[in-house]
Amino acid sequence: MLRVLTLVAALAAALPAAAADRVRIGATPGPHAQILEAVKPIAAKHGIDLQVQEFSDYVIPNEALAAGELEANSFQHQPYLDNQKADRGYKLDSVAQTVNFPMGIYSKRYKSWDAVPDGATIAIQNDPTNGGRSLLLLQDKGVITLKEGVGFKPSVADIVKNPKKLRFIEVDAAQTPRSLDDVDAAAVNTNYAEPAGLKPTDAILREEPKGPYVNVIAVRSADKDKPWVKALVESYRSPEVKDFVEKTFKGAVLTSW
Repeated sequence: MLRVLTLVAALAAALPAAAADRVRIGATPGPHAQILEAVKPIAAKHGIDLQVQEFSDYVIPNEALAAGELEANSFQHQPYLDNQKADRGYKLDSVAQTVNFPMGIYSKRYKSWDAVPDGATIAIQNDPTNGGRSLLLLQDKGVITLKEGVGFKPSVADIVKNPKKLRFIEVDAAQTPRSLDDVDAAAVNTNYAEPAGLKPTDAILREEPKGPYVNVIAVRSADKDKPWVKALVESYRSPEVKDFVEKTFKGAVLTSW
């Protein structure tokens, strides 16, 4: 009997360990990528080899996911994903909410919004969801008034009241921090503000942590019920990652769990 048990143990030791599921996940540089690096060791315990790939814009991560070059991405909020699906026909689904990055209006020239003069030039993002989000922030703060019923994607053409006669220019979201050298103020997503050395708490106007702009993990629709997706979500929405976000970003990034 002892010889049999010894043989069984030896055979078991000779078997290769179960291979981890490789999950290539796309993210934008800055907080999204940093958080995913914190997710990595937790995902490994769930049998996932999480490989973070960084993209410098908001378009390619969904293209890469839809094309099978990624298994997941974590960089966008639901309105942006919905807009991409409607425009491009992607078969993608969100499987979990992650973190919220309150939008801010920043300025290198003025320390407060009250100091911003009439006729000032304001840069906003040139994609419908983030540009619209910036306009909704300005409306929420009483700066402009938009047409009723514009939803989450208003454009500059939807402004019906602009008492300060602000001029709006539209630039790529990743370029909004750089535009601060040329404009009076700019709307900047937090994931681009942080790497550019902008502190979200220094924004002269800041979005309230409410509404539909919590970010999500997206996967291909065909994969959404696979076991690795559940394991990825549990790894991300773990106490360890929550603690990392709170200590690292000190209120600039808010967790949804």
